Amino acid sequence: MKNASIIGLKEADCKNISEKLNVLLANYSVFYQNTRGSHWNIKGEQFFTLHPKFEELYNSLVLKIDEIAERILTLGATPAHNYSDYLKVSTIKESKEVTDANKSVELILNSFKVVIDLQRELLDITDAAGDEGTNSQMSDYITEQEKEVWMYNSYLGK
Repeated sequence: MKNASIIGLKEADCKNISEKLNVLLANYSVFYQNTRGSHWNIKGEQFFTLHPKFEELYNSLVLKIDEIAERILTLGATPAHNYSDYLKVSTIKESKEVTDANKSVELILNSFKVVIDLQRELLDITDAAGDEGTNSQMSDYITEQEKEVWMYNSYLGK
């Protein structure tokens, strides 16, 4: 945690935050792959609506994956990178339900719930640690994702 003192944080806080960020990274990675699966395999009359929407989403997710990994590095830790490690800690599970429009959208909404909950936990932890960098990142993600939740729920008629 060689960066901790330079960026004004306690080493123990950096370690704790990095561990939580690695759990978030794992969940994002599984969320990303499930979304890619839906993009590739969606069938039916909603194909032309959802195929590009899923691509938009997975492009957003891959950027966040990179930003989270870089934040872990900034805090002086090492981001996990193996799916076998991700699957051990991810609350989001791999899905085989990727061809049905409504099931795919429900999977996305459930995945958003998981990552938003984890990000809210990180808001509390990073606020207490004075980690404005991670706190701001999580806040920005939540703001964007709450709007996505509204749109995907609207698609389902909710």
